[in-house]
Amino acid sequence: MSERKVLNKYYPPDFDPSKIPRMKLPKNRQYTVRLMAPFNMRCKTCGEYIYKGKKFNARKEDAENEDYLGIRIYRFYIKCTRCLQEISFKTDPRNTDYEIEEGATRNFMALKLAQEQEKREEDAEKEEEATNPMKLLENRTQQSKQEIELMESLEELRDLNRRQGNVDYDSMLLKYNPAELKEQIKRMQEEEDENTVKNLMGIKRKINENEELVKSDDNMTKSKINNVITSTTQSSVKKKVSKLNLLNLVKVNNVTNTNKTNESCNSLSLIGNYSSSDDSN
Repeated sequence: MSERKVLNKYYPPDFDPSKIPRMKLPKNRQYTVRLMAPFNMRCKTCGEYIYKGKKFNARKEDAENEDYLGIRIYRFYIKCTRCLQEISFKTDPRNTDYEIEEGATRNFMALKLAQEQEKREEDAEKEEEATNPMKLLENRTQQSKQEIELMESLEELRDLNRRQGNVDYDSMLLKYNPAELKEQIKRMQEEEDENTVKNLMGIKRKINENEELVKSDDNMTKSKINNVITSTTQSSVKKKVSKLNLLNLVKVNNVTNTNKTNESCNSLSLIGNYSSSDDSN
């Protein structure tokens, strides 16, 4: 199977290239090429904006009697997409850029203008230094002063680096373990929760103890009141019995303290019996 794209061609043994007729072409022939707009531009006729990178079918030719250090300069012709006005621009190998010639104006040339201004200022300074020796001396002293300041700043940075050289940041980073830090934080949170629970339990116990103390105080007061009542009743009964004993009206038997109420009742019945016996007599 033969190759689809043949790179080598067959030349017969009797081939003579000098016998091939030469075509007579014009000296400055134009070629059709496909290119993109090298910069943003605006058409002078209709005001159409042509942005950088827009593709065109352009005509290319050599700029006659123009070169830069033996480098050829080429000229390109394109047409406006709206009014078909012809726009021409050429290469600028000196500034590694393109230069607009006619048919449009270039937009957004701020960077190029700034570079040109900077270049003009540098050239003016060089001319002034060449003509004015005092200016040259001032510039040299200023440069030496700047160099001294830079050296001082470098020494300060070196001192700082020496001070910080003893610190081993790698070991510090190895010691830092995010898992252990999370566990420590979790442990601290659990301890705080336990402390809060203990505090709440202690407060609850104190409240219960206070309630128990109040209840015990109430019981004590109640028992004291009952003791006072019983003591008063017992004293009143004893007084009555002592009076009857003085009058020799009743003979009181020794009874237990538990049946003191019964004794009062018996004494009253004896008084009644004694009164009835007197009436019969």
